[in-house]
Amino acid sequence: MKFNKKYISGKFAFILVMAVIAILGIIFFMAKTMIFEKDKWEVLKKSEEGKDSIEIQPNRGNILSADGQLLASSLPDYKVYLDFMSALSRQATRDNNFSHQDSTFYNEKDSLFLGKSAYHKAVLDTICNGLAAICPNMTAEQYRQHLANGWNQHKRYYEVCPHQVLDYLQYKQMLTLPFFRDYQKRKNFVGLSVEERNNRKKPFGSLAKRLLGDMYGAKDSARSGIELAYDSLLKGLPGYSHRRKVRNQMLNIIDKEPVNGYDIVTTIDVTMQDICENALREELKQHDADMGVVVLMDVKTGDVKAMVNLSRYDDGNFYEARNFALAALMEPGSTFKTASILVGLDDGEINLNDQVDGCGGIYMMHGSAMKDHNWARGGYRMQSVAQTLMHSSNIGVSRLIDDHYHNKPEKFVEGLRRVGIGMDLKLPFVGSAVPVIRMPKPDRSNWSKTALAWMSIGYETQIPPISTVTFYNAIANNGKLMQPRFVTTIQKDGEVVRECPPVVLSEQIAKPQTIKDIRDILKRVVNDKEGVGKPAKSKYFLVSGKTGTAQVGGKGGYKGGGHLVSFCGYFPSDEPQYTCIVAIRICSGPASGGLHAGTVFKKIAETIYAKAVTSDLSRAADSLSVFVPHVKSGNISAANKVLAHLNIPTKGGNCENNEIGSSHSNGKAVEFSIHDSDFFKLPDLTGMGLRDAVYEIERRGMKARVEGVGKVNWQSVLPGTNVQKGMVVELTLE
Repeated sequence: MKFNKKYISGKFAFILVMAVIAILGIIFFMAKTMIFEKDKWEVLKKSEEGKDSIEIQPNRGNILSADGQLLASSLPDYKVYLDFMSALSRQATRDNNFSHQDSTFYNEKDSLFLGKSAYHKAVLDTICNGLAAICPNMTAEQYRQHLANGWNQHKRYYEVCPHQVLDYLQYKQMLTLPFFRDYQKRKNFVGLSVEERNNRKKPFGSLAKRLLGDMYGAKDSARSGIELAYDSLLKGLPGYSHRRKVRNQMLNIIDKEPVNGYDIVTTIDVTMQDICENALREELKQHDADMGVVVLMDVKTGDVKAMVNLSRYDDGNFYEARNFALAALMEPGSTFKTASILVGLDDGEINLNDQVDGCGGIYMMHGSAMKDHNWARGGYRMQSVAQTLMHSSNIGVSRLIDDHYHNKPEKFVEGLRRVGIGMDLKLPFVGSAVPVIRMPKPDRSNWSKTALAWMSIGYETQIPPISTVTFYNAIANNGKLMQPRFVTTIQKDGEVVRECPPVVLSEQIAKPQTIKDIRDILKRVVNDKEGVGKPAKSKYFLVSGKTGTAQVGGKGGYKGGGHLVSFCGYFPSDEPQYTCIVAIRICSGPASGGLHAGTVFKKIAETIYAKAVTSDLSRAADSLSVFVPHVKSGNISAANKVLAHLNIPTKGGNCENNEIGSSHSNGKAVEFSIHDSDFFKLPDLTGMGLRDAVYEIERRGMKARVEGVGKVNWQSVLPGTNVQKGMVVELTLE
């Protein structure tokens, strides 16, 4: 047989031509897709991105007190759902014969809910009895009926414990029950779904609640306070995963790990916050008051150590409802007189030797009657500049200011802004109020003849409490105006990643001599016999400050609106450490800034001062005694350093690796004993302070839930228990 060369050559040529055409076609369509249709495919790609992705929520950062105690933390909670149609066969679905293939709920002879076998009865009893013990709002029989209803109705997303949210311990206990335990063992388990949420908890309850702020439920979205102001740092960055079938198993493949939020270390001192809240609450309960505010500030740094905002509710109790300290614009009353006199002295318009006539308690100021608080008893006559503040004389202060600034009110208003009481403090919180102090227009269309006189004594102005206390803090700080500071550091995993240093708003709000003069006057307001601030006087140290009593405007004017009483000052007078404002709104009856607010100030100042001086242990012992304090369990190397600084003898505390242990006193020294430290087992936390206990829990990857104040006297997870990452350990402190 002969080959036809022409025929073969023709076929090869045809194949070659077709191959070239195919290759050219592929190249053409590739070029068309990559060049001419690039934009269309890019849009399609972006629209499809993330459709099969599952967002992984990060852990929200903690908010900590100045000494590291947890003020707000995210703890997981759970909702568990059953899918009663998860493992149906195609044939069963077509035949409407819903019967599970999971061996716990179904086998070829029987079903858990429809059959009567002894095996399935025992399994169902175990499940329902276990659920009743874990979530006792329903009985075992009610759970049996509840699950049977879900089975009979072929529910796909059926809540196991209706209207309940499980904490971590309840959730882990549920996973020990039959059927539920398979959820941990089988990655492709489809009969059960778990919704994990971050639930924001405040271990100290309502303490500083309005300053810390709130969240919008399970949305992990901040709504107010520090939570909102630092939300971008606290919330972290989400991660992403997607589901893929690998060897007949559906696996979660993580594309991007979530980045947990930063921890915020605040300036709040839990002890001082508690002192301020208790003192204010006691006073509010004794009077017909509907609101009270306390702000305590560190003089040198401007750190807000405590902030209390209490409002009366319909049940008669007081709760933290609104941040009045930052957001409430109030007519400050007589606490504003200090700023008026300071401006006059600093401008050189008035001096300490000036005298002003009180006119017996009533004076016609440009046609309007101005009265002093004691007008019915004859008022005051000739007063010095210092006495106008000591007496809190409306007539004295207003006449001094009006006499010198009536024709140039702009200069007075500019002075108020210069000394800080009218300054925008630029606080990071949404809703923070800015002082409202009216500036006269060039044509005086917004000004009246009496405007300056009433402004000088705290009316026709609106000042939030935070601005008043910041102004007085500048006086205590020798004229340096500090911005109120609420956060000191930003941390990640215990390491400082950002410092938030104190901010100076003004190096000198007034001349040094003017500051010295006004400080001398404020000291006399409280400590001289004729000073109206005597209720704030302490027998242990000198207090400086000024009272305030202002009528509160209502719908019909000032009558019937009640009074806002206040006291703002600092202590000790000569070397001030803290500045504090107390403001109380009294609905009816007698009202006095000294008697009501000054009394609260005194309680706060004396309690804080008493706690401060106890650090000098030599005061608590005579020359023959040896003072050996009780030392909490915890980091014994840290405790040993503190005791060495206080010259208290110790034994066994000279370790270098931050071991934990306990101590006891033998009357002459503190003896330490080191606990066994297996990192993979939970140690005995009883006797520890909160900081050490939480540190030992969190460094092992677990979370702490705290109740009470003091030292640990109970822990929910027994000592020696193997560590499980994410486990919650409940602590009770006393």
